[in-house]
Amino acid sequence: MSAVPRTPPPGRRRFGWPQRVFSQVLLMQLAVAAGVTVLATGLFLAPLSHQLDDQAMRRALAIAQSTAAQPQVAADLVASRPAADGPVQREAERVRRATGAEYVVVMDRHGVRWSHTDGGQIGKVVSTDPSEALAGEEVMEIDSGTLGRSARGKVPLRDSGGAIVGAVSVGIEYDSVRARLLAAIPGLLAYAGGALAAGALAAYLISRRIQKQTRDLAFSDISALLAEREAMLHSIREGVVALDRTGRIRLLNDEAQRLLGVGPEAAGRPLDEVLGAGRTTDVLAGRVTGTDLLTVRGHRVLVANRMPTDDGGAVATLRDRTELERLGRELDSTHGLIDALRAQDHEHANRLHTLLGLLELEMHEEAVEFVTEVVGVHRTTAEQVTEKVRDPLLAAMLVGKATVAAERAVALRITPDSLLPDRLVDPHGLVTVVGNLVDNALDAAAGTPDASVGVTLRAEGRTAVLRVVDSGPGVPDEQRELIFTEGWSTKALPAHGKRGLGLALVRRFAERQGGHARVATGPDGGAEFTVVLPEALSEALAGDASGTVPREDPDGTVLREEAR
Repeated sequence: MSAVPRTPPPGRRRFGWPQRVFSQVLLMQLAVAAGVTVLATGLFLAPLSHQLDDQAMRRALAIAQSTAAQPQVAADLVASRPAADGPVQREAERVRRATGAEYVVVMDRHGVRWSHTDGGQIGKVVSTDPSEALAGEEVMEIDSGTLGRSARGKVPLRDSGGAIVGAVSVGIEYDSVRARLLAAIPGLLAYAGGALAAGALAAYLISRRIQKQTRDLAFSDISALLAEREAMLHSIREGVVALDRTGRIRLLNDEAQRLLGVGPEAAGRPLDEVLGAGRTTDVLAGRVTGTDLLTVRGHRVLVANRMPTDDGGAVATLRDRTELERLGRELDSTHGLIDALRAQDHEHANRLHTLLGLLELEMHEEAVEFVTEVVGVHRTTAEQVTEKVRDPLLAAMLVGKATVAAERAVALRITPDSLLPDRLVDPHGLVTVVGNLVDNALDAAAGTPDASVGVTLRAEGRTAVLRVVDSGPGVPDEQRELIFTEGWSTKALPAHGKRGLGLALVRRFAERQGGHARVATGPDGGAEFTVVLPEALSEALAGDASGTVPREDPDGTVLREEAR
């Protein structure tokens, strides 16, 4: 299902916040880049202005210190009068011109100027408070005076004896400091603009990548798709497993959890760790390739398909074929039974014709003897089975298999050492195991000389031991484990289109019961299958020699199975 981008109708333009993920991300990244650039520029300019002010004040202070350090300046201050052509003024102007200061003012202890850039100010009291400098302290400040705003440095002026006789004040024009700051701004803005352009380009490239990955959808479309995906994944009756490129489970829907027998905590863990080794893991991980691959998980028969994704991961789907597989096996059995009934129909017609002829010839004794012989053969077979196998469901299945075997010219016999009481915990499961083994044995033995199949069923305490031996060609050593693998078979496809599950189900059933299923070579060279099922029988009643147990009929009445 693909989402169609929502666009405004033709002829109308939409204004305001864009809907596409690409546009929103681009605008947000541009806004962030511009904001960071402005903030960084402001954070740089603020300390730069303070730094330039500090440098100007320190420069002014250094000029004032060097001027006050000249002994002649203090001596001239004491020995002369303030005048525009006096020695103090000449020395101060020389220092001003040499250092580029705005002014160099020398004052006496009363704050009267002895030097100034404007000669008319000499002899007048300074415009700013000189008390700190006259008290012996050095001062740095930004202040306004007769020449305007300036960065100032003030130091005390001492005579040769160390006594304070005045002060020296030096000013640096503040406009020059501001000019330096303004001169730095274009370069700073150029760097900021370059950074902003680089950020905008990176934002555009990232947004283009997001546009491709989101297929130019709006956030509302993505949110709707996610909601639809969640609803769809958890409502469909097909298991979905998503894996990343490392084989970790990214997603399991509810049906997949049910079919695989795992919980939601499996998400984020490696597939091999969650499911363990086996065909199901190999199919989901892609180690077994193909379509509609059969696998058995627990007691379920699953059909799996796997599709790789563009990011190196994969999505696998699982369908439950347990009921379909059971119906398929029943269909195979039904076909075999129909063939047997068809053959019996012909045989029965021949017997009726023989009986009719004997009666028409008034050979009544021979007719009675003929009927007794025919009926006795079938009765003997049923009695032999029920004598050894006390469970009615399993006995009925074996009687039916004996009829099918007879029509296929195979002798099906229950071995003399067989004895299975009517105490089965799971008779339906045992019917599945024995039925699969007998069907395989009949297929293998049919057409061989002296074709035969031997079935042994006996109880050892609560353990059931099943053994099926045939006169077929046997199983090669290298295939004795392979034949228990799901999907492996040497037979032609049946009506339901799948094979290779019967023996896999037998082994899986045995392992669930804590037992095992093995194959070996029989006494006559054919295959000998042995299945051991611990805890397959319930406890026997005290004093019950026949090994029967009470059971309830449908209306709740307790009945007792009597041994034949």
